[in-house]
Amino acid sequence: MSAVVLIGDGEAVRLTPHPLRAAVLGEVHARPFTPISVPSRVVHFAFDTSGARAQADRANLIAFCTSRGLQPPSPAEKHHRAPFGTTVLRWEQHSEFTTYTWEMPADPAAAPFHPDAASLALPMRLVPQPGPLLVAVDLQLLKEDLQRTAPERLFDNASLAVAENSDGAALYATDFQPGPSGFVRILVANRTMSPERAGALVQRVIELETYRTLALLGLPETQRLSPSIAAAERRLVEVTDQMRQAGDLAANHKLLDELTALAAEVEAGAAASVFRFGASRAYEEIVEQRLQTIGERKVGGLPTWSSFLARRMKPAMRTCVTTEARQSSLSLKLARAANLLRTRVDVELEQQNQELLKSMNARTRLQLRLQATVEGLSVAAITYYVVSLFGYIAKAAHDSGTLHLEPSVLTAAFVPIAGFAIWWTVHSIRRKHIAGEDR
Repeated sequence: MSAVVLIGDGEAVRLTPHPLRAAVLGEVHARPFTPISVPSRVVHFAFDTSGARAQADRANLIAFCTSRGLQPPSPAEKHHRAPFGTTVLRWEQHSEFTTYTWEMPADPAAAPFHPDAASLALPMRLVPQPGPLLVAVDLQLLKEDLQRTAPERLFDNASLAVAENSDGAALYATDFQPGPSGFVRILVANRTMSPERAGALVQRVIELETYRTLALLGLPETQRLSPSIAAAERRLVEVTDQMRQAGDLAANHKLLDELTALAAEVEAGAAASVFRFGASRAYEEIVEQRLQTIGERKVGGLPTWSSFLARRMKPAMRTCVTTEARQSSLSLKLARAANLLRTRVDVELEQQNQELLKSMNARTRLQLRLQATVEGLSVAAITYYVVSLFGYIAKAAHDSGTLHLEPSVLTAAFVPIAGFAIWWTVHSIRRKHIAGEDR
């Protein structure tokens, strides 16, 4: 897209656009309505192209167009229209699916939905299948004829849904059931619509069937998860009941491990289903929006598409919403129970630590007493040896005539001096060690 240019004072100033401006503006026109003449036959397919399948599908379409001399889609294009002969291919790529819509003229004299769609869908065999098939629609656009286009004659009345658009310019009907060849048949009986309006109505009706099917993909996920959610809810009740009776730390640890494993299982299921449930809600909103845009009007006593889908589709959507809410609620309950149990375990551990500290303090006091006792004995023993050595020295001095005092008297007088000196030395050494530990 070209940049905006401002002209003034004889100079042109080009404004630099935002890198995403072209994409944002182009999105409004990404999927335009195309005129469709009466009578026409439209065969529509939707394939699951999530992941790497989307790129492979684009490459296959480019090869298909190139081999037939047609303009291929650009790398960033999400919508492409390729006419060849009397048939027109409309290709659209979405976030998780891709649609192929083949538009072709119909024989005015042929009965509705004849020939069978399986024989008309042969062009689809020219392109490799993009992924698993999700939607197959056979839509017939005819001029209204009360004899040929009466919905009661063409569809199963048990699931027939019929409505007029907002101004009654067309009637559209279906029974939402796949026929023998696997296609869901839709009839659009034109009264006064122009080709442009007919193309818009046909596209919206096809989108209704496509998004209806995609929205219901959340139901199998709900059915898969429901047993595990119910089992987790029952086990949570059992664990919380055991929490009231558990008295020791080992039992609480066991319950906490079980709660943690249960929470991990629930979170894994929620993480795996969050996209599917979110997509189902989005697709349901698109279905409701398309129905509001068409502006349905009731035809006789037959149910409209809105009433039929409200009766058949809404319960499935509510089931998906309920399952998602159960997952969220269960996750919160498990988190609260685990926090309560973790708090109990922490308190018990603190109590055990306090008891351990008390026992350590008692052992420390006992060691101090033993140390004091051993210290006293050590002082006495060392004093004994020192006094004995002093006695030998005093006796030798007396025998040699150097000392005139009695050796025994001198030794007895030295005893308190030696004991005090040794006690003071030991006490000073211990005080230095204690001062060093405090630092």
